[in-house]
Amino acid sequence: MDTDARQPLVVDTGNPEKFEKIPRHIAIIMDGNGRWAQKRGLDRAEGHRAGVQALKPIVKESAKLGVQVLTVYAFSTENWSRPQIEVNALWDLLVEYLRIETPELKSEGVRIQTIGNVDALPSRAQKAIDGAKEDTREQTRMVLNLALNYGGRDELVRAVNRWLDECRPVSRARYVTASAIAEHLDTAGLPDPDLLIRSSGELRISNFLLWQLAYAEIYVTNTLWPDFNPMELRKAIRAYQQRDRRFGGLRE
Repeated sequence: MDTDARQPLVVDTGNPEKFEKIPRHIAIIMDGNGRWAQKRGLDRAEGHRAGVQALKPIVKESAKLGVQVLTVYAFSTENWSRPQIEVNALWDLLVEYLRIETPELKSEGVRIQTIGNVDALPSRAQKAIDGAKEDTREQTRMVLNLALNYGGRDELVRAVNRWLDECRPVSRARYVTASAIAEHLDTAGLPDPDLLIRSSGELRISNFLLWQLAYAEIYVTNTLWPDFNPMELRKAIRAYQQRDRRFGGLRE
């Protein structure tokens, strides 16, 4: 076992210097459900179900450690190209997850939000999302941000178009700025991710949070997502805590 992984994480929120060692915002690419199922002779839907089950303890552990925002890549704009039976199963799992988990998430102080073009989702999924958001809208302990029908490039296009729509009544001659884009992203109002975790060992970001990940620390594990557990999360945070974050500058 990794000795660093056994050491307790610093979560004393009474000490601001120590609290800063916990990432405010963790983003996760939950990859490997299909391979997990294949290794066990199961169909892909069972892998996705196991992946959904793996999310629950990660959400609880993140809130416990003092993470403010947890963004998980649940369904990308490219995932529509998968077999229709698999896509339908994913929406069924989303509806089931929100129905079962929302009351507990609410009791844990977790607010559910989404990023991505959710208007294109099946009506049953939209209804479940709207209900979960409404039920948890007053919770302040942590934000669980579900990326659904999400793509980084699509988000940037939509952000610029939103900005243009606001500018047209005033002037067509204005120039877009970095702050203007940030204010019109799906994640507006949330801090950028400090840490990106990718399971399954793939070394790419897969069109995820292209703007927001500019200075995120990246942690890749070979563990397939259904096997990713709170100990794996702590290992990722320990690795993050040992990084020297300079944001393009130099340490004195």
